[in-house]
Amino acid sequence: MKKHKKLIAKLIFIAIIVFVIWLTFKDSMGDIVGEIRNTSIWILLLICLTSVVYHLFEGWMTYSLAKRYNPEFKFLQGIYCAFYCSFYRLTTLGSATGVAAVYYLGQNGVSYSGAISLYMIQYVVHKIGVAIFSGILFLICLPYMMQNYSGYVWLLILAYIVTVLICVGLILLIMFKPFHEWLLKIGHRLNKKGKLDKALSALESNAQIMGETAKKILTDKVQVIKLLVITLIKYIFWFDIPFLVVGAAKLSFLHSLSISSLAVMTAAVIPTPAGVGSVEFVMTALFGPVVGVSQAAAVTVLYRIATFIFPMIFAMILILVRRGIRKRKGITDKSFGFEKEKK
Repeated sequence: MKKHKKLIAKLIFIAIIVFVIWLTFKDSMGDIVGEIRNTSIWILLLICLTSVVYHLFEGWMTYSLAKRYNPEFKFLQGIYCAFYCSFYRLTTLGSATGVAAVYYLGQNGVSYSGAISLYMIQYVVHKIGVAIFSGILFLICLPYMMQNYSGYVWLLILAYIVTVLICVGLILLIMFKPFHEWLLKIGHRLNKKGKLDKALSALESNAQIMGETAKKILTDKVQVIKLLVITLIKYIFWFDIPFLVVGAAKLSFLHSLSISSLAVMTAAVIPTPAGVGSVEFVMTALFGPVVGVSQAAAVTVLYRIATFIFPMIFAMILILVRRGIRKRKGITDKSFGFEKEKK
């Protein structure tokens, strides 16, 4: 019941945001639709292909981490996990993305504590990666960016501060023993009737394992650098989408990467479910001065389709195909292919 209430609250919140966006751009709605209709089918296919490539790199990250916990973990499993998380990112508005990843990894040879630390490490690298990517591209395109977005510098600084705080908090959560002990103390104080005994016992046993495994990865400089490089490369295949849609006549490749990464960075300071509403608003606002409001809005819509809706549809197809294969093999599938394989 609580989950349904939270989902309803999220939907109402998003509906309000969408309504505000509609009020902002309603006078240009006809032009926006026209821009989308004029987009070549080949461009649409290309931006969807770039989204697939992004998920291949995301799956590679999962694979490179998961095989440290389970040497038998396969590259294709990492890719499947990446798309599956995209399925849950949209269908639950981001609330069950981590749960899906942890459950899948747990059912494929990665311990529960290891899966949690793996997902959090990947999330930390994701956050740090977008900050580094945005910072590098901002400096490379500094004259252009200052000419068009000097008023957004304070938002960029704020986004960096928020990103650093999130990353520090997550690192403390997964590998700092005193922080674990502090959480346990709070839990024991709240556990006056003993209802939290099992949860606290699980936290205490998993925290130590989680801290040790996370520490091994985060202190492995080669592994960390590898993850950051993969992250920086994968972002190219999302942040180039505006360039593919608009074309070189209005927007250069580097400028597309710079503006897109800045939009994602600044949108991060607006707490909305799965970034819905905040990314659309910020991206349209940033691309507007460069390509015009109607084309900027069209770019944003196509960006969202390629990075949000298409991966969910593609994931659904993968899930259904996998379920069909498993059914023919007589394997019961209760959760879209995330339960453990039967021997």
